[in-house]
Amino acid sequence: MNFLKNILSTLVALTIFSVLSFFIFIGVFSALTAEKPVEVEGNSVLHLKLNKPIDEMEQENPLEEIFPVSPEILGLIQLKEAISKAKEDDNIKGIYLNAPYVQAGIATVEELREALLDFKTSGKFVVAYGEFFTEGAYYLASVADKVYLHPEGELELNGLSANLAFFKGMLEKLEIEPQVFRVGDFKSYVETYTREDMSPENRVQMESLLNSINQEMLGNLAESRNKTPEEVKEISDKMLIHNPQDAKRLSMVDELFYEDQVLDELKKLAGTAEEDDLEMISYSKFRKSYSTYKSSKNRIAVIVASGDIIPGKGDNNTIGSDKFAKEIRKARENDDIKAIVMRIKSPGGSFLASEVMWREIELASQVKPVIASMSDVAASGGYYMAMACDTIVAQPNTITGSIGIFTIIFNAQGFLNNKLGITTDEVSTGEISTLYTMSRPLSEAQRKIIQKNTDEGYETFVSKAAAGRGMSVDDIKAIASGRVWSGMQAVENGLVDQLGGLDDAIAIAAEKAGIADDYKVRYYPEQKPFLEQLLSDLEGEARVKFMKEEMNEFYPFIKQYERVKNLQGLQTRLPFELHLE
Repeated sequence: MNFLKNILSTLVALTIFSVLSFFIFIGVFSALTAEKPVEVEGNSVLHLKLNKPIDEMEQENPLEEIFPVSPEILGLIQLKEAISKAKEDDNIKGIYLNAPYVQAGIATVEELREALLDFKTSGKFVVAYGEFFTEGAYYLASVADKVYLHPEGELELNGLSANLAFFKGMLEKLEIEPQVFRVGDFKSYVETYTREDMSPENRVQMESLLNSINQEMLGNLAESRNKTPEEVKEISDKMLIHNPQDAKRLSMVDELFYEDQVLDELKKLAGTAEEDDLEMISYSKFRKSYSTYKSSKNRIAVIVASGDIIPGKGDNNTIGSDKFAKEIRKARENDDIKAIVMRIKSPGGSFLASEVMWREIELASQVKPVIASMSDVAASGGYYMAMACDTIVAQPNTITGSIGIFTIIFNAQGFLNNKLGITTDEVSTGEISTLYTMSRPLSEAQRKIIQKNTDEGYETFVSKAAAGRGMSVDDIKAIASGRVWSGMQAVENGLVDQLGGLDDAIAIAAEKAGIADDYKVRYYPEQKPFLEQLLSDLEGEARVKFMKEEMNEFYPFIKQYERVKNLQGLQTRLPFELHLE
């Protein structure tokens, strides 16, 4: 009896403790959320330290005081928002930009440059400093009024390059045969497994793409540094900058300074007395100084779709067709949402998943304006989503197009039989009972069926692209065939309507909806509760960290393997990845 009493009393005590803990937690949480916003001191300088990967959005942390977990990524949307607020804040005198290397795509860097250029229209200063600058980092830093480099630092300015990996030799050694079905001479994703080098078609499109992007960047660099495009092109093509002194002599930086000298310059620019400390406010702290709330009955939904396109729900790093089709449908049916902006950052993926989301976008466009905003890449399946929108907006350096289809099935019979000693056998009720198999080569009948499905998928893609763009099928095919284009090229050939960033797309949506003078922006999918997201992120980060530590330089190939596992059915996918670093 005493034993049962002790058990009961323990359970009661635990229950009371849990309830009390819950209310204490709620009290602490309420106190934190009721905390007054950060006050920005006079003559402050906003310190933008871009030392983490930059993606579309970052995870909010409402319990930062309890769980001070810094985000693993910086959000482009939040960064631009902070720059815009700093422009309006009279206590912010300028921005100090620290970005020796920028872990972001080309169009992302372009949007940040535009935000900083807009900031400068207020008459406030932007100063950039780095111990070294990579190509992408210097492209961003060049927008500053003053660019300072460490006296023993480095500045990389020697043009763009793309390095592709090919796995044909490895597959041959493993006795794995890639069985490929594609439409489009430029649809070169499959060449990763079937060739040892680029095909002539792929080389042509890569050279054209890189030259277009490079020309745009050099033109903007020239404008920022008060040089002619020809001067900057010569510096880049011949790699005339070998040391900091070259960078200074060629006027690509303003001075060779140590950081303490830069801080002294910031004091002067901010109007701070020599004997006083410089008021520097970090990006994370500054974000607590303002509210983004806006009262309006009119709402524009920005649906942020970032990652590979796959069937099902997906996760934080993929675009799951079920999840995003539901988000689009909800936005269509919500009368408070007057327009939709599809913010797309995707190299593509599953053809069927892209088709599922295309249908929902098409339905939405029948009842309210739907605008596509292309980020770093919106190609293949990413373009499939965009082509159902009323208007397509892209950055000059966005990678888009790649209108093509492929299917790839790996025949692992040799690997299974000869390497692992595994054999297989089967019975079936029909000639084609097993259409997709990895345990033996495909029969001629199977090949014909899969190629026919691939051809039909391509015809569906180009016909819907033609309808969406108001062009003939023949005109679309002339620029399709899997060909990849820059945003600038895509405007010229009719695949994109106009150049611009997310803000431009939102402004177009508001104008088309007739609410340009009164609207607020909401971003979807809405974030998970912080603790749930935190646990999920920690699990994912632990896995990635373990993989990176174990695989070292082989980690990129493991990522490629992860993608291969998702190559189920028809695929519409970009043939390469291009990062500006």
